[in-house]
Amino acid sequence: MLKEIQDWFGLSPQEQSLGLGHGHAGGKGHGHTHGTIDPTIATTTRGIWAIKWSFVVLAITSILQLGVVAISGSVALLADTIHNVGDAVTAIPLWIAFMLARRKPSKTFTYGLGRVEDLAGVIIVAIILFSAVFAGYEAIDRLLHPQRINLLGWVMAAGIIGFLGNEAVAVFRIRVGREINSAALIADGYHARTDGFTSLAAVLGAIGVWLGYPLADPIVGLLITVAIFGIVWQSSKAVFVRMLDGVDPAIIDEIRHAAVHVKDVRQILDVKARWIGHRLLADIGVQVAPDMAVADADRLAESLRHEMLEHIPALSVANVRVSSRTGEDAGISAGHHAPEPFQVRSELAEGKLAIADTPAGERMRLTLNRFVDELSATVIIDRAGQAETLVLFTSSSNPSMLESASAPAEPHEFDARLILSADGKEDIQEFRMEEPAGHGH
Repeated sequence: MLKEIQDWFGLSPQEQSLGLGHGHAGGKGHGHTHGTIDPTIATTTRGIWAIKWSFVVLAITSILQLGVVAISGSVALLADTIHNVGDAVTAIPLWIAFMLARRKPSKTFTYGLGRVEDLAGVIIVAIILFSAVFAGYEAIDRLLHPQRINLLGWVMAAGIIGFLGNEAVAVFRIRVGREINSAALIADGYHARTDGFTSLAAVLGAIGVWLGYPLADPIVGLLITVAIFGIVWQSSKAVFVRMLDGVDPAIIDEIRHAAVHVKDVRQILDVKARWIGHRLLADIGVQVAPDMAVADADRLAESLRHEMLEHIPALSVANVRVSSRTGEDAGISAGHHAPEPFQVRSELAEGKLAIADTPAGERMRLTLNRFVDELSATVIIDRAGQAETLVLFTSSSNPSMLESASAPAEPHEFDARLILSADGKEDIQEFRMEEPAGHGH
């Protein structure tokens, strides 16, 4: 129940309808329409449709409220009406963004103009912030300079109309925004919900005045202002994370999981993803056998691309790079400031122990020269006052690689022990790692 309430107020993370995984229940499976319709045009057309109808609803709501303002003289209702007009105005940057997103890529904008949608999201967040500041100012002004409200019944009726109109628009925009994975449209939906809160504040304030508490209206207004600032924070995080090419880590995990399903993928070299508007683009590099034929590599890349699209229905573009080199040979996984690797030479296993950069962050990684069945490895680092223990787990994408689940603590200059065990035998190898010259934290 608490989660549902937080989500309704926009105070929980705004998860996108990515549909990660294999599930296709309820007819929501991933479909392909190659050669029939551009999915970008399909989604932006739906976005424009949502904006147009929400604008109509808010325009009707504002006109009705303006009529009550004219006959009642309610300043609180006038402020609420201004909020509703402002909410309708946010449809303009979104409409422009969706129209521009429909343009084809050019030599200058090779990825198209989908990023304009993120700029629209910033403008919408700014409008929400202005609404919060304006609501707070009006509430404080009412506390310092109380005013009489006439026709309280009409004011309450207009406030209820404002709430219902804004809530209808909020549900509509948020639902469509999640369908097309548009952070801007979702943020705009929560903005409509904030104006619904303001409408309710006018109703509660009018009830308080009717009961003989003239300060009830500004006090409720201050509480609503706090709620609006909370929504500003949540909406701004969603928009700015996308502007900075941030994605939900679950997307990266799902892409890596998709690669596990493809035969002959020896190692995942690199995984990246980014949003351009509401289009998700992903790049993955994988290692294959050096003697694999080009035609077989092409088929593997196509199979991996298909798996990625199946696992992540929101994915618009999947780029696959196939290489016979390891991640370190390709300059992908090796850390720029990582200490020199420790060469492991034991009767149980031989290979290289290093601190490697991965999409999930730095990890302690043991790369074996050959696969060793049921090998377990643990690194114990001597730290001041206590020991740091890192258990290395076998990689699902490469059985000859063992990797820690978390990063070794800083600094990366320490004495440590590598404990290997297999077939009832155990071997302990001591080693030291040092920071490269000139590198500090």
